[in-house]
Amino acid sequence: MYEDKLATVQLLQQLTFSLADEEYGVDILAVREIRSWSRVTRIPQTPDYVLGVLNLRGAIVPVMDLRLRFGLTRESYGDDTVTIIVAIGERLFGIVVDAVSDVIDIDPAAVKPVPDMGAVVDTRYLKGLATHVERMVMLLDVEMLMRPEDVETLDAALPTIQEVEVAA
Repeated sequence: MYEDKLATVQLLQQLTFSLADEEYGVDILAVREIRSWSRVTRIPQTPDYVLGVLNLRGAIVPVMDLRLRFGLTRESYGDDTVTIIVAIGERLFGIVVDAVSDVIDIDPAAVKPVPDMGAVVDTRYLKGLATHVERMVMLLDVEMLMRPEDVETLDAALPTIQEVEVAA
């Protein structure tokens, strides 16, 4: 009986990554690939957290620096810096993070709501908080990262891009 109940619990698989000494998780089903940091083509008149675009096997993918999106200070990119390519519906975009950690399983019952931090901390990008092996993981809501007006700006700018280096 106990084993049957255990089998019905759908664990949330999260790809964890670090950003400014904090740990975040993104739903593994949204992740398409993990790439080492590579230069992108800058798009004029986009928010400063949108670094530009890269050509990923024929798909033009906008890339944002998650530190800048969260209002944190920008750090220089190093050997551990990666771009996580995520999908929201049919749209791909990349998020630059300090380093990828691992894939973890989280019981949905262990996910706690994000506390209201007032105007000091913007928590709209988080789905919840979970504890995993005595560490707090903030679960990212990737759908909230790209605002509709950012998507419109990128869609308007993309046809003007002439040459974009192809990423392998």
